[in-house]
Amino acid sequence: MIKKTIAAMLFALALTGMAVAESAPVNINTASAEQLAEALNGVGQARAEAIVAYREENGPFTHIDELVNVRGIGLATVDRNRDLILLEEPSRD
Repeated sequence: MIKKTIAAMLFALALTGMAVAESAPVNINTASAEQLAEALNGVGQARAEAIVAYREENGPFTHIDELVNVRGIGLATVDRNRDLILLEEPSRD
């Protein structure tokens, strides 16, 4: 019984790791609220809409840490998503 439980937990962790690995970075200066909600961990539709509203009111983000100025976004959320956030499009050389 314990072996099955441990195996199930390891399988769930492996699936979670694969889901995180599949997430593509998102440009917070150009993405729609739907794209932000889908790509960022701990950011639902309401917070994603707040990011877009902040961007429209204050202009483009110049640093990832500026996201903490958005209502409902804290440093922990920013840190959790740091690898998923882009400020500009990647160059295509």
